[in-house]
Amino acid sequence: MDLIIERLSHSYDTVNVLSDITLQVPSGQIMCVVGPSGCGKSTLLRMIGGLERPSAGHVLQGGDVPPDCLNPLTFVFQDFALLPWRSVAGNIGLVLEDHPLDAAARAARVADVLARTGLSDFAKALPRQLSGGMKQRVAIARALAVNPAVMLMDEPLSALDAQTRELLIDDLVGLWMRAPFTAVYVTHNLAEAVRLGHQIVVLSRRPGRVREVMHLRIPLDQRTLADPVLQAAQERLWALMRDEALAADQELADA
Repeated sequence: MDLIIERLSHSYDTVNVLSDITLQVPSGQIMCVVGPSGCGKSTLLRMIGGLERPSAGHVLQGGDVPPDCLNPLTFVFQDFALLPWRSVAGNIGLVLEDHPLDAAARAARVADVLARTGLSDFAKALPRQLSGGMKQRVAIARALAVNPAVMLMDEPLSALDAQTRELLIDDLVGLWMRAPFTAVYVTHNLAEAVRLGHQIVVLSRRPGRVREVMHLRIPLDQRTLADPVLQAAQERLWALMRDEALAADQELADA
């Protein structure tokens, strides 16, 4: 499913957060969104997902949803939001309980995403028995269980250490290579953006406007941080953001 964002703007009372955002995410691509703190990245994601109504503009959906899609738009947050008294399989199955599926169909979906995310051996484990990376893998599996048309990912790896983050990036690339999905991925981490983004949107300091859209043509499974093309892309992104990021951090510190 394609996402079309047309002339999107948003304000909270007198504070302008987003201004005139126009973007398109083709089906089967990942769009990463970067920008200074407070520029409206998460607000944009909530608008796309329908959690907030924009002050102006539209978010449109084009094309067909995948077969057996239960939720066209599904979020993955930084907070894993796992129920501590439920097993891994139970947490994944939770999102299926409000849908008209019989027990066998629910079990099949849970088994499928457990296998796809490498969690089959942990199906009966409780969240307290898992590392942070494993918990986030469960959250990703839970999102995949509804076979979404679009994944909306709000800094899903930011709470993890660098080594775990790299492993989960590899996991996400592997998942996408096996079954390409459409995603909007908000991050502060430029290395994540160049590893995962088919296009990378740079937002300006508040009110967030589109400063640049960078398109990367290197296949996801061929990207490494040592690649000079990706290093140059990361340097370009930081050059676009550096002064505004410093100013935004100082503004937050003063506040």
